[in-house]
Amino acid sequence: MQGAQQRPSMVGTCLVVSLVALSVGAALTLTSPPTPAGAAPRRSGDVSGVYAGELSTINYLVTASTSEQSVAANTIDTLVEYDHLGIMRPALATSWEVSPDGLTWTFHLRRGVMWVTHQGKEYAEVTAQDWVDALRYSFDPANASLTANVAYRVIKNGEPYFKGEITDFDEVGVKALDRYTLQYTLERPVPYFLSMLTYTAFMPVNGRFLAEVGDRFGTDNEFLLYNGAYIFSVWEPHNIQVFVKNDKYWDADNVHIDRLVFRYNKEASTLAPELFLRGQITGAAIPTAALDEWMNDPVRRKMVRPGMTNFYTYFYAFNFDPKFAPEYEPDNWRVAVNNRNFRKAIFHGLDRRAALLTEDPYNPDRLLSNTITPRNFAAHGGKEYTEIGALAALSWQDTFDPELARQYRDRARQELAGKARFPVKVMMPYNTSSTSWTNRVQVIEQQLEDLLGRDFIDIIPVGFPPTGFLNATRRAGNYALQEVNWGPDYADPETYTDPFVPGGTYNRPEMAIGYTEANGKTRYENLVSAAKAEILDIGRRYELFAEAEAFLIEEAFVIPYRVGGGGYLATRLEPFTSPYAPFGVSELRYKGQVVMDRPMDSEAFDAAYQRWLQERAAALRREAAGAGQ
Repeated sequence: MQGAQQRPSMVGTCLVVSLVALSVGAALTLTSPPTPAGAAPRRSGDVSGVYAGELSTINYLVTASTSEQSVAANTIDTLVEYDHLGIMRPALATSWEVSPDGLTWTFHLRRGVMWVTHQGKEYAEVTAQDWVDALRYSFDPANASLTANVAYRVIKNGEPYFKGEITDFDEVGVKALDRYTLQYTLERPVPYFLSMLTYTAFMPVNGRFLAEVGDRFGTDNEFLLYNGAYIFSVWEPHNIQVFVKNDKYWDADNVHIDRLVFRYNKEASTLAPELFLRGQITGAAIPTAALDEWMNDPVRRKMVRPGMTNFYTYFYAFNFDPKFAPEYEPDNWRVAVNNRNFRKAIFHGLDRRAALLTEDPYNPDRLLSNTITPRNFAAHGGKEYTEIGALAALSWQDTFDPELARQYRDRARQELAGKARFPVKVMMPYNTSSTSWTNRVQVIEQQLEDLLGRDFIDIIPVGFPPTGFLNATRRAGNYALQEVNWGPDYADPETYTDPFVPGGTYNRPEMAIGYTEANGKTRYENLVSAAKAEILDIGRRYELFAEAEAFLIEEAFVIPYRVGGGGYLATRLEPFTSPYAPFGVSELRYKGQVVMDRPMDSEAFDAAYQRWLQERAAALRREAAGAGQ
């Protein structure tokens, strides 16, 4: 999952993901109990907020932006969902079975769920055909879906259909067996398939409505139907967004917040703390520059609590396909970036902790990450993934080494003599709506140039507005070195290889010179292919993915930087009430959440966190015991 800007996380964790893997060859029927309703409805206020980056689309079958997917997360339901403890529950599917060979998944749908318009009027019942029509739409290259690959790489004949090698959609592995029975046939057994269903690529759409509105689908809240917890009732771009509770929602008793109101303000990140103090918004991230002032004020200190980390991964990507303006010398960058010693000089020269002080001046080390896949995302055989195989030596190793960086710099200068011009211009975009990011690029510019020499590199920060940031920078190849992020889409290390697929919109590592092997593919592609092919021995699968990830890091294609979340918040949203999962769009949902009368301080938050940990551990034990019966 990729995003221009992420909705401030009100809860995240760094816990081992406990999953009961599907044993290929064993028939399985799952009928998990519904999320237990509370003894009485929770009392909650409404949510009010501000935003700086306007939505460019709400077509959830196309967009890959987190801020845009948050609309679908709150208005469109999935087949399964996660509760606040991270336990998978039935949602629009009430039960499901998988065939003994692990290839065929059959879902039985909840009856009586309705699609409604932006005015809350019933349009049609949700049926199995809606999932068929959704994949037919996203698998059509003309619709330019940025998430179609999430589904087509696992659904039988999905990729051949997308590429035009198959023209009959009936050959694709998705079928409506009857009105309430949906069946997926996979290309190969996928142990983590259920977790994929919580992502937008597997959301339904009403085919009749899609045909009626045509190209207007998702361009306005009027041109979308809703079957989730909320209805997007008002959207006035650069003014206001209003979501109201869907009274026809099948699980309305677990939706406690009646209204979500977000107002546009181009200075949102700067003004939010003051707006919170005035009582005009529900919550605000406290910028680093203002944190000391809040923490030293006895009144405001009682409003601040830490934000938990999550499983988003942030890294600095070297662009092997530069398409920036001539003034930044893209041809010269292309020569330099293809020199391993040049990349390694920056890799070991970047003081990540100094950069992170712009994000968290009190405890930056809790955010640092030495791998692309965050620690504690997955485990097997009692061993955490980043401690397996080739990653083990990297996971605890600080990459910052000034002396080693200077050695690589000297080697690079010798090897590039007569080939590249020095100093090499390093065009580094940043999002101007983020105060910490704005400060961070300045810190990095000074720190790297002081260490490696202004006669070696010239770091050039270039600011871009938040609206359309990704399209203007990373996706357009309009950068040399950029801080980017990725969030997991399913419960397997494979999800962290997605940014680096050939033809992707990250740093295009397949275009790096000198890494092509005998079969015409790069070393990284071959390593990933071998890992994906291993579906029976999970331990071996993890070893192979670890080898592929270690290759990217050791060759300095990227510089691992930090995990997501963190920071400090002043918010009246009660923590640990939102759906929890480290993948999909679960944590973007307001379902289950409660707005309190007053904010929670750090001490109360820590106590709530400990209770949540205990409740989650007990719930996981119950799930494991149930799976073993």
